Amino acid sequence: MPTESRPISSRQPRAQRALRLASGTALSLAVSFGLAMPIPFLAPILALIMLASMNRPLPLKAGLGLTLILMLTTGSGLLLIPLLRYYPFSGVLMVGLCLYLAFGYGLRGGNNLTATFLVIGLTMISAAGTVDFGLALMVIAALVKGLVLAVLVFSLSHWLFPEPAGTQAAPTAPPLPAETVDWIALRAALVVLPAFLLALVDPASYMPIIMKAVSLGQQSCTTSVRDAGRELLGSTLLGGLLAILFWGALSLFVHLWMFYLWMLLFGLVVARKLYALSPTRQTPGFWLNSMTTLIILLGQSVQDSAAGSDVFAAFAVRMGLFIVVTLYACAMVHVLDQRRRTRQTAT
Repeated sequence: MPTESRPISSRQPRAQRALRLASGTALSLAVSFGLAMPIPFLAPILALIMLASMNRPLPLKAGLGLTLILMLTTGSGLLLIPLLRYYPFSGVLMVGLCLYLAFGYGLRGGNNLTATFLVIGLTMISAAGTVDFGLALMVIAALVKGLVLAVLVFSLSHWLFPEPAGTQAAPTAPPLPAETVDWIALRAALVVLPAFLLALVDPASYMPIIMKAVSLGQQSCTTSVRDAGRELLGSTLLGGLLAILFWGALSLFVHLWMFYLWMLLFGLVVARKLYALSPTRQTPGFWLNSMTTLIILLGQSVQDSAAGSDVFAAFAVRMGLFIVVTLYACAMVHVLDQRRRTRQTAT
């Protein structure tokens, strides 16, 4: 009997986490679009990141503190707006340096959510502020509202699907050598920077590209050079395929409840892969990036449809940009790793 109960007990926490991630992401997506929140795909992405990275419920004080941290870290982008307006070259260099420091902070054991907020604030808000300061304030408001909704959904998801009693916290990853952290942080910053430059041209249109680049930058921090193409490009293409299938299923009966139910179904499929309930060769980062790509593409398609735009043409252009950004990320991973090996050999 004891030998037969072990697989069940070992799978129970992962099953709870998969249900929690899928239901929380679907609920935050439905609520954000139902309330017509600004930049509605932000809330489900933040909820997805929180549910995937934290397996313990968030106390009220911690939730309020996280919201305050978001306001402070995203406000850092406001400080860069004058520099980008009047001294663009110096401003871009400063953004690149800050991105390098933000990714390095996360890699050295800092809070990954704080590092993510820093990267989003440095890119999305500063890019929006170069065109219109009011647009930058709107992005900050959208981020704060999205995080408040994500925190509420996170707490509700943990209440509905609590962590089984006696489950130990996940072990922390061993710290990386200082030189390795510097190279990986530089690589991630260079992955995000071109998307930021593209967003300076038209921030309102290229906000999804920034979010995609931020996701790729984070994924590149944990991706080996050998698997970079499969991890980065494969997850992007899979996310696009899932978005096409989702849109086709949603078009059969367009309703907010169906939007929620379809996202719940797709979330469960991806969560089973992410938590190895249905084992695959791909890493959790692969499935997390696929889910993020699905939410971004789907959210933009819904907004295009509401605005009366050509959904398929806009999707094709956006998907093409995603592929270009991903190919650039793969190339950057290989080029920097090659230079690092050459430097180590010479040393």
